[in-house]
Amino acid sequence: MTDRTVLAEALIAQTPWANATRAPLAGDASNRRYERLTDPATGRTAVLMDAPPDRGEDVEPFVRIANHLRAVGLSAPEIYAEDNQNGFLVLEDLGDDLFSRVLTKDPSQERLLYEAATDVLLHLHEAPILPLPSYDPTLMTELAALAFTKYAQAILGDHDEDAQERFELRFADILLQETSSTKVVVQRDYHAENLIWLPEREGVQRVGLLDFQLAMLGHPAYDLVSLLQDVRRTVPTGIEMQMVNRYIAASGMDDHDFRTAYSVLGAQRNLRILGVFARLATDYGKPHYVELIPATWAHLMRDLEHPALIPVAGILRDALPEPTAENLARLKAS
Repeated sequence: MTDRTVLAEALIAQTPWANATRAPLAGDASNRRYERLTDPATGRTAVLMDAPPDRGEDVEPFVRIANHLRAVGLSAPEIYAEDNQNGFLVLEDLGDDLFSRVLTKDPSQERLLYEAATDVLLHLHEAPILPLPSYDPTLMTELAALAFTKYAQAILGDHDEDAQERFELRFADILLQETSSTKVVVQRDYHAENLIWLPEREGVQRVGLLDFQLAMLGHPAYDLVSLLQDVRRTVPTGIEMQMVNRYIAASGMDDHDFRTAYSVLGAQRNLRILGVFARLATDYGKPHYVELIPATWAHLMRDLEHPALIPVAGILRDALPEPTAENLARLKAS
């Protein structure tokens, strides 16, 4: 047995799942692995998270954010046991009914699920905040620039450094002007493959939350963008607009200011995703992420139509290569 197997078994032995069978669960883009633990006597299940510290993982932010989300009345997994030093957690099993799976089987539930997910954000944004780092214009601009240094670089073999510099100067200013209002906890990966439908629960607790360990303090529109400009599943434009309207009406935020921030943060998020997906393909041997780039590009192009983004729209359209079949093939081959 490997050292991590021994360490995991030592933690599991302290829980009601000491004699559990173990089966792998689908992971994500990180170095974390997951297993479902099933007690053969009772049928009760839990989830083992294996987050190796020597591969850059740290379970402490997950524990902290999960406890906060549960404390404010949301359905983050309960933590049954933890070994922070070695990177293991035994978690409540919220099941397999990811929003994306539920909606594939029954598209008629789309509005119901998206309303519930929007209401979770409204609830969270009214709750006390944690003292978290700020997702500020400097950091957001740095991450958006991955579209130059990872995406364009991988396709073209180079990137326009002058265009990148002009973009960064202008985009940081746009972010400062349009997204520096009220700060709330933003989970940063709030979309249909990280949300679990729990219809047996009530209200906002019907939405199970996953993959929130990178949470920071940011603009209230950020997680709504993550939810509605989802690169993994197409959210109908009608649903997107209804949810934006729902959030604005319930929160009392200024309509114009919120919609402007929504488009600006959409551009930031989609630029970052272009760079991240290109990096996953070229640096980490995960070419399947390339298949999500056309949807990311489509969201970006729509965001860039907002008047607030005029100072950078031309720069981006000129400097970033379109995800044509030829360019996507280059990314996969890099």
